[in-house]
Amino acid sequence: MGQTLTEKILDDHLVEGDLTPGEEIGIEIDQVLAQDTTGTMVWLQFEALDLDEVQTELAAQYCDHQTYQFDFKNTDDHRFLRSAAGTYGAYFSRPGNGICHNVHKENFAAPGKTLLGSDSHTPTPGGLGELAIGAGGLDIAVAMGGGAYYVEMPEVVNVKLEGELPEWATAKDIVLEMLRRLSVKGGVGKVFEYTGEGAESLTVPERTTITNMGTELGATSSLFETDEKTKDYLERQGRGDEYVELSADEDAEYADEVVIDLADLEPLIAKPSMPDNVVPVREVEGERVEQVIVGSCTNGGYEDVLPAAKMVKDREIAKHIEMIVAPGSKQASEMLARQGWTAEMMAAGVNVSEATCGPCIGIGHVPASDSVSLRTFNRNFEGRSGIEDDSVFLCSPEVAAAAAIKGEIVDPRDLADELGDLEAPGMELPEKYDGSKSDIITPDEAIDDDLIKGPNIGNVPLKDPLAADIEGEALLKMEDNITTDHIIPATSDILKFRSNIERLSEFTLSRVDETFAQRAADADGGFLVAGENYGQGSSREHAAMCPMYLGIEGVLAQSFARIHKANLFNFGIVPLTIDEETYEKIEQGDDVEIVDDVADAVESGAEEFTVRVNDDWEATATLKASERERKILAAGGKLSWTKQQYESDSGAAPADD
Repeated sequence: MGQTLTEKILDDHLVEGDLTPGEEIGIEIDQVLAQDTTGTMVWLQFEALDLDEVQTELAAQYCDHQTYQFDFKNTDDHRFLRSAAGTYGAYFSRPGNGICHNVHKENFAAPGKTLLGSDSHTPTPGGLGELAIGAGGLDIAVAMGGGAYYVEMPEVVNVKLEGELPEWATAKDIVLEMLRRLSVKGGVGKVFEYTGEGAESLTVPERTTITNMGTELGATSSLFETDEKTKDYLERQGRGDEYVELSADEDAEYADEVVIDLADLEPLIAKPSMPDNVVPVREVEGERVEQVIVGSCTNGGYEDVLPAAKMVKDREIAKHIEMIVAPGSKQASEMLARQGWTAEMMAAGVNVSEATCGPCIGIGHVPASDSVSLRTFNRNFEGRSGIEDDSVFLCSPEVAAAAAIKGEIVDPRDLADELGDLEAPGMELPEKYDGSKSDIITPDEAIDDDLIKGPNIGNVPLKDPLAADIEGEALLKMEDNITTDHIIPATSDILKFRSNIERLSEFTLSRVDETFAQRAADADGGFLVAGENYGQGSSREHAAMCPMYLGIEGVLAQSFARIHKANLFNFGIVPLTIDEETYEKIEQGDDVEIVDDVADAVESGAEEFTVRVNDDWEATATLKASERERKILAAGGKLSWTKQQYESDSGAAPADD
């Protein structure tokens, strides 16, 4: 039996386990990346492992989330990250150089490599044939130290793309169609492998739009085969020698198949406040819009902004509209400026932002109250834009530009008919990507050779080994699809404490219950209760680290998002799955006790645990965990466990097994 492309890359990097779906495997990591809100903890944990230098082929540290540096704490974080990159041998991308996924795609992503990143949209380079996975910061630190990365072997699903996109339909509409069909939970435990003549018709930037936003499906990763389009893109970036031809075997077997005829697609839009709330644009035509933003790591490349620039050229946007372009990289900004497109957009009334993640996480360009914002981003979780009860729609740059011209949501096909002289801009690549590389500091150019820590940079918190008795109050009961933005918000007033867990923990779950952090701190341990898909969204490990710091011992949920569940293990919090009946019956404030000797049961491989509530009724909860994850949990978390392994291994890199 032949192999899928995913299986081929995993097989080439396999260090432990076998490629059986659902079984844990360990793989070697070629490249790692971190961004500024997760990177500080990555390097503090790397330091705590007592390692001297990066062991992967390449490590890259980006500064893309808090680039405006509203506070010295932000600037201190960036200086610390620069010093860590210099001290340990990583590339450093200066603040303002762009979003990690865009800059990495331009400079480092390569076919056949494995990439692990401390950001959930790390799968972006899958459009170039690189198997890229998002993970928690501690997993990144261990991988940088030479340890394997462990993950459940995913099912590989063949997404067969047929035909070609019609005018005004885009790659964004392909991934929105995937979300419409499968939902934000449809990709959990899966890698989506895109094949077929439709896939071959797409350029690399179009492919990376799809692989980037595949994260919203809950997928482990998304991947395209390589071909002449891949080679052409790498040559335009000046990296043609990195091309490798990669494809699945003709007799490869997939776990499932999704077929999309691109010719049937039309402009789509995700309504508030979930990326899978997708409908045709024509269903919401006429909705008044006050803000339009083109950009982000999903649609922030030169090729994404250019169609919007062409559409507004020689026009003016509606007077009540604020339109912002936030390029994904300085390379894109520089090229648009040199070619005169920035001036054309400005003349139309468009504002151009620094290349940053900012507005995607509510830092800058926060919408007005009771207003609609159209964005080309990947997420529209409630409140993520920086204001509660927001109304954010997700769409392609073409739909966004059409709304800016019209002043309301409109299908660009209808606007073209109305105006008579508006042509579909299509997809256009530059002859050469010739932006400057001056904002990337290579390891050989390192400025610092020692860590520089400002007063806001704290220590890595550690948890005691798992106890035999776990009991406490059900401190908070939550609904389905609680995101890591709910658990630890990413707004500027909170983000600056990402290096200071003691202070950051004060904001834990504040978007669900403002009293939670204080109640948890005052309690002697406790539990969180949640519905389906708990912890979806960002890879931020702080969403596990802060509850651990506040004394949370376990989470009882109907299901968990992949990265967050791994982070719970990494920080010694027991993730127990409960059924719907138990979820409905348990109430906030109930006294909860795990009847079993928890430490012994976890280490001995027990899968079922008895949960006693109020000394009144009992239910069964399950723990799905590998032997390695159980050892990590018993030790109180991955950092403690890895240090134990490292110290017993006579100075070698941490084994993490």
